[in-house]
Amino acid sequence: MKLYDVADSGNCYKIRLMSALLGLDCQCQPISLEKAEHKTPEFLAMNPRGQVPVLVDDAITLWDSHAILIYLAGKKDNKTDTKSWWSNDITDQADITQWLSFSAREMWAGCAVARATVKFKRPFDLNAAQKIAYAALDILERHLSDHEWLALDRPTIADIAVYPYAGLVWEGGISLAPYPAMRRWFNRIEALPGYVPMSGLPAPE
Repeated sequence: MKLYDVADSGNCYKIRLMSALLGLDCQCQPISLEKAEHKTPEFLAMNPRGQVPVLVDDAITLWDSHAILIYLAGKKDNKTDTKSWWSNDITDQADITQWLSFSAREMWAGCAVARATVKFKRPFDLNAAQKIAYAALDILERHLSDHEWLALDRPTIADIAVYPYAGLVWEGGISLAPYPAMRRWFNRIEALPGYVPMSGLPAPE
């Protein structure tokens, strides 16, 4: 498998982390956003959105981070008897998928955009992004106050989808101090066998 990757991208990190946790061999191909390598005809042929990550596995090309998470979990499930990061049960799938949607909407529009504004000097509305981020983090804190994981009774791709931009939110000018349950959830993820860090993660104490 080959992952077209940007090291500081939280969405790319989701795939690197999932691959490591599953013990899958995934070769990273760095993409330079500064050189607009994600806008070349060759890259757009793989992903018409012109965004990372893109995963190529033989004849299969996938270009959405959450779709890739589902694919990787299913790929590993065919080779192991351990508990699944996905599920064949439709109710479980719905539970996981609602958190994938939360990741793609609230976590992106709030936590990821706030980080991009502060860390990468992107021209977004920081106050608006932080307001969305605080609302999203409040949802996580309430849920994690009486749940160990976001979905089901075990770690799933829901946790991997939400974790990066929650953990990196301090780079968007938001303190993690008011979120003790979320910090304990970070610790559980970071204790999983195969966990790999990225710049900014684990978050500082």
